[in-house]
Amino acid sequence: MVAVDKKKAAAKKLPAVPESKLKVQQKRICARASLINRKLKKQAKISLRKRENFLRAEKYAHEYAKAERREVTLRRFAKKRGLYYVAGEPKLAFVMRIRGINKVAPKVRKVLQLFRLRQINNGVFIKLNKATINMLRICEPYITWGYPNLKSVRELIYKRGFVKHNKQRNPITDNFVIERKMLKKYNFQCVEDLVHEIYTVGPKFKYASNFLWPFKLNTPTGGWRKKNNHYVEGGDFGNREDKINKLLRKMV
Repeated sequence: MVAVDKKKAAAKKLPAVPESKLKVQQKRICARASLINRKLKKQAKISLRKRENFLRAEKYAHEYAKAERREVTLRRFAKKRGLYYVAGEPKLAFVMRIRGINKVAPKVRKVLQLFRLRQINNGVFIKLNKATINMLRICEPYITWGYPNLKSVRELIYKRGFVKHNKQRNPITDNFVIERKMLKKYNFQCVEDLVHEIYTVGPKFKYASNFLWPFKLNTPTGGWRKKNNHYVEGGDFGNREDKINKLLRKMV
């Protein structure tokens, strides 16, 4: 009887589940808990970024509206005094290649390479200064350019925007595409940061413009008029000033 009782007691002390199985279950529970923690942290970070992006876009919108109101006020003030208001010289240009590679002089070819205009209907944003204006004059018969407004800059980046990543052309599908590459160095974390930096020609314009792949646009609706003639002569090449915006509507 004593021996039987001892065996029963030993049988009761044995665990119902093997120890190895318990360890596996414990590992799974820990892994699931850590995964949930990571997901919660990621969601909190994403919601914070969304909030930051919204506030940045709101700030930029106020800035654009303020600049526009200032221009209107100055124009009205000048008119009231019987004067003329002359706006400041534009700092931003959008340059587009309209002719191919046949019979291109070496100097012109080099300038087009520096502008990253290697194909027809490619376009880039350029900061206007003495050097770039001289370069535009050299290759003028092969390009058309002008001064884009805020709507054109925004449409180009949102609709036709591609960025460089690992030497590849990647579409801007969300803000993370910009954040992963440009946040630490240049403090760009959303598309509106890029739009603002390019439109205002800020101190980091060079990096923002270079980060964007040259825009590949369609041939304008209705086709070109005459590529061999200057725009002021009823043709296509040369400086269109603010009329570039009308052309971009047909090409985006």
